[in-house]
Amino acid sequence: MANNLDGLLPTLYAAMDIVSREITGFIPAVTRDTGIARAAVGDDVKIPVTTVAEAQDTKPGVTAPDAGDGEVGNVVAKITKSRNVPIRWNGEETRSLQNAGTFGQIQTDRFAQAMRTLVNEVEHDCWLEAYKHASIGYGTAGKTPFGTAADMTDFAGSLGILERNGAPRNDLQMVLGHAAIGNLRGKQSGLFKVNEAGRDDMLRNGMTDRIMNFAIRHSHAVGVHLKGGGAGYAVDGAFDAGKSAVAVTGGTGSILDGDIVTFAGDDTKYVSGGLSGSTLALNSGLILPVPDKSALSLGNTYVPNLVFSRSAIALATRAPALPDGGDSADDRTQIVDPVTGLAFEIAVYRQYKQVVYEVSLAWGVKAVTSRHIGLLLG
Repeated sequence: MANNLDGLLPTLYAAMDIVSREITGFIPAVTRDTGIARAAVGDDVKIPVTTVAEAQDTKPGVTAPDAGDGEVGNVVAKITKSRNVPIRWNGEETRSLQNAGTFGQIQTDRFAQAMRTLVNEVEHDCWLEAYKHASIGYGTAGKTPFGTAADMTDFAGSLGILERNGAPRNDLQMVLGHAAIGNLRGKQSGLFKVNEAGRDDMLRNGMTDRIMNFAIRHSHAVGVHLKGGGAGYAVDGAFDAGKSAVAVTGGTGSILDGDIVTFAGDDTKYVSGGLSGSTLALNSGLILPVPDKSALSLGNTYVPNLVFSRSAIALATRAPALPDGGDSADDRTQIVDPVTGLAFEIAVYRQYKQVVYEVSLAWGVKAVTSRHIGLLLG
């Protein structure tokens, strides 16, 4: 009789019911990119990015103007991880648990934990990629947003970042950590009043649909960004608005990806792309010109809550690639998480007096458009 996983499917779906309850805000909020998914682990996939077009005066003439050239850049995306969680049983373990009547439940729980592990890794990678490539921050490091009752300025300020940067308004996302969502539920009583909010979902369910055009989401992955140790830096030269690479001089210590930097005379909270040698990369171009010798200040450690347009972040997932002819697995199947949409591959490998099930997934995430990603500091 052929080996197959049909008998295991009820266990897998029971486990999926548990995984579906995980708090995942980023996975359903980003773009799912099939182009990246076709790549092998480590292969580059170039995503085209066009620059701003320039207008010209319309002047009638015998021939059309010799104009219209433009620059098309790109960002490079990859499938960066191929991960699996193994679940192994030997014959004696199986018989012992079957005799105790607990094998089915323990098997279900182990599959649930395997899927949970992979979901949380993907969610964390989305958060990490998003906040380290955000453009500008709003709020105060160390101060949780939405802490003042009936005050919507955290919504307005973070929305202003995306609007100034030209982000599409048709699918904006706000993903909050535990502290921020706690303040939203505990402090903003206006969201609970049906006559003011227009609906009772926040009161009944603890979540609401859209506020100021943001889809509100909650993620367990939102953690803390620890600032670098950089201090005493100054700008080396004058830099015009729009520049995203700034030469610095003096100073000591590191400026990390995701650090908040400000320049004297400009209170904009730029998100750093890191310091390499004497060049500081910014994820967003300067809003105001920076004069020579301007002092540079490094922001404090903070919690990065995120606002972004869905199209700004691409996530690709697939089953791990197999060689021609397959491998030694007796059978394999896929189970799709109805909440996150992630498709887990389940493979069974029968060995000497033991069996190993593998729950696996390959994925990559890329911030495609930094200017359409903003930070809400906490």
